[in-house]
Amino acid sequence: MIRRLSCRIERWLLARRFATASVAADAVNLIVVEIEDALGIGRGEAAGVYYHGETAASLLAQVDAVRSAVEAGADRQALTQLLPAGGARNAIDCALWELEARSCGRSVADLAGIPVAPLTTVTTLGIDTPQAMAATAAGLAEFPMLKVKLDADSPVDRVAAIRSARSDVRLIVDANMSWSIEQLHEIAPALAGLGVELIEQPCAPADDWRLDRAALPVPLCADESCHVASDLPRLIRGYSAICIKLDKTGGLTEALALAAAARVQGMTLMVGNMLGTCLAMAPLSILGPWSSYIDMDGPLLLARDREPGLDIVGAVIPPLVPRVWG
Repeated sequence: MIRRLSCRIERWLLARRFATASVAADAVNLIVVEIEDALGIGRGEAAGVYYHGETAASLLAQVDAVRSAVEAGADRQALTQLLPAGGARNAIDCALWELEARSCGRSVADLAGIPVAPLTTVTTLGIDTPQAMAATAAGLAEFPMLKVKLDADSPVDRVAAIRSARSDVRLIVDANMSWSIEQLHEIAPALAGLGVELIEQPCAPADDWRLDRAALPVPLCADESCHVASDLPRLIRGYSAICIKLDKTGGLTEALALAAAARVQGMTLMVGNMLGTCLAMAPLSILGPWSSYIDMDGPLLLARDREPGLDIVGAVIPPLVPRVWG
């Protein structure tokens, strides 16, 4: 059966400037892959792993390099030998999942063996002054959980301001590798006292060996330290949870393997994103029913989303339907 692969770069504006400890942005550049055969079209979207130097242009070049192999019939397993984990493999892998589902008349969720379910997502507060972050939090009453971006500058003050504005809200914080081990141990008790229930990637991956989750009052979640299933053995001592992002795993295929392996180890799962439209969130939602924390607010941070979208109402994402993806 003849296949045709196409790939393009799209630029999507954010609703407002978004800052983390690592980057600040007003827009996100994405690639969209489409693979078409006589039975249908499969689609995938990726932003790439920015801290590995991936850009939309580099992802496009990677896709072009394997175009002939994919058009000749390479499947998802073959793709893992053609490309490393990253955004390019993610976009192709997700397109192949949807193409397979369309060809056999089943949904991707059915093929993955995970029942669809409504999901409640966090929304993310970018770094700003404590007062501004508190004001933003106060305006997000429909979200029962907030993810708070922090850096090494006054993290406790920022969280305290948010807690004053939202005594009801569940809080997780994400330092994006910006803290030292010493700062983590210094401020973790205060964050625990403010009701923070999870700290995402406090320190650089090079410091993972120094972490001992038993010595901290708040559980840690590995993000930049965790990409694929083979990363897990070195993380178990320090982390109680992992954040799965399809751009990191290189697609849904490896994400499912990573999730299954982490569950065997008793680790908590979070699903997260590198920003993107509903086309990136839809494959991620397959893992939602296995996850304790859902970070699928990418479309909510954009000035607009694709149509049709996920029909997010407040914090609630309805079950995935094939008209969006899959």
